[in-house]
Amino acid sequence: MRFKRDITYKKILSLFRKQNGSPSFNAKGLAIGVFSGCFPFFGFQTLIGVFFAKLAKGNIVLAAIGTWISNPFTYIPLYYFNYKVGSFFVNTSSNKIVEKTLVIDDLWKQGRIFSLKLLLGSSCVGLLLALISGSIIFFIYKIKIKR
Repeated sequence: MRFKRDITYKKILSLFRKQNGSPSFNAKGLAIGVFSGCFPFFGFQTLIGVFFAKLAKGNIVLAAIGTWISNPFTYIPLYYFNYKVGSFFVNTSSNKIVEKTLVIDDLWKQGRIFSLKLLLGSSCVGLLLALISGSIIFFIYKIKIKR
């Protein structure tokens, strides 16, 4: 129980403040983490975010923190929204998540279409959220340097 009481918003925000590096270095890391966090790869989002932040020479700590955009409280709304965005781009005869008259042969086809919609929507939403969060963090660290 002591561990639970020790975690506060101030301690979490201090993780942001204590990061060294240029504003672009930190913004790159967080943006990559947020982008990775928008994908439905449960358990691998942090690893993917840190890996790509390392490749792009971004802040790996902020990349790991950025993947927290998806958590048990936001999984369902985030992925449902991602699916709907993907459905907007992939127009099929039916936009229902699961058809009522589902036969075995169509199961694989619907699974591919569902996955395509979810991954395409995750890419679009992830890119938008990464640009927004990266820009905000860039300007926050830019202001921090001026002080």
